[in-house]
Amino acid sequence: MIDFHTHVFPASFREKRDELAAKDPGFASLYSDPRARMVGVDHLLEHMEKEGIERSVVFGFPWVLPELYRQHNDYVADAVARYPKRLVGFCCFYPLSPGGGMEAERCLKNGLSGIGELAIYGKGLSRQAAKGMRDAMEVALAHDVPVMLHTNEPLGHEYPGKSPMSVKQIYNFVKTYPSNKIILAHWGGGLFFYALLKKEVREALASVWFDTAASPFLYDSKIYRVAGEIIGFNKILFGTDYPLIPAWRYKREFDTSGLNKRQLEMITDKNARELLGLKEKEG
Repeated sequence: MIDFHTHVFPASFREKRDELAAKDPGFASLYSDPRARMVGVDHLLEHMEKEGIERSVVFGFPWVLPELYRQHNDYVADAVARYPKRLVGFCCFYPLSPGGGMEAERCLKNGLSGIGELAIYGKGLSRQAAKGMRDAMEVALAHDVPVMLHTNEPLGHEYPGKSPMSVKQIYNFVKTYPSNKIILAHWGGGLFFYALLKKEVREALASVWFDTAASPFLYDSKIYRVAGEIIGFNKILFGTDYPLIPAWRYKREFDTSGLNKRQLEMITDKNARELLGLKEKEG
């Protein structure tokens, strides 16, 4: 199994939760509550070993302050350098940071393999915001690496980190960067449902993937089969959002999802390998 969506924090950040919450409203919205879990790389590796996960894609947090996102990205890069067969690192920063493109370039040259999870917590994904990410998206395109974007459904219950975005805003972002490889976290806010339209949408999603992060909190287990039938099982990436949800919660859902063995292998392993350019697991 390859987990495409995990978060890790250096010890210095975990020990300064209140101080960091005072500096970054987005972080405060998700982590000011001491019950919100923050883990380091060692804890993640223990979870992977326990759950039979071969590799995890790891990233930090989209800090507004450059000194914070640089420090966090360096922590991720160091972890990847120490555990290259277990971890794949993505570069994270505030999407509208004027230095986002330069940070992406720095990180990709320092051993990271993608960009994300980019998020603008508390705000919508306006056209202006989408265009503000142009520098980072151009860097990703030049390096041929994927970009993961935080999205969420516009309906339903409220929860920490849920932003006031619409499906149309998410769709406009995808159309703004048609040549980029884009991963829409959290099922893309339901955007994939519109691939059933006869015109335009399916073609616009040609270079888009959807991850399953937080799915047990949000959707019925039938979503795996329904989404696969609409957009193709090759377009779904297993991601836990660990430490928010452990992998065993997803395994339990797979048992009632209606997926066959081949479809499950695509979602939990093969699609990620292809997107990341990883070799097939031996044995």
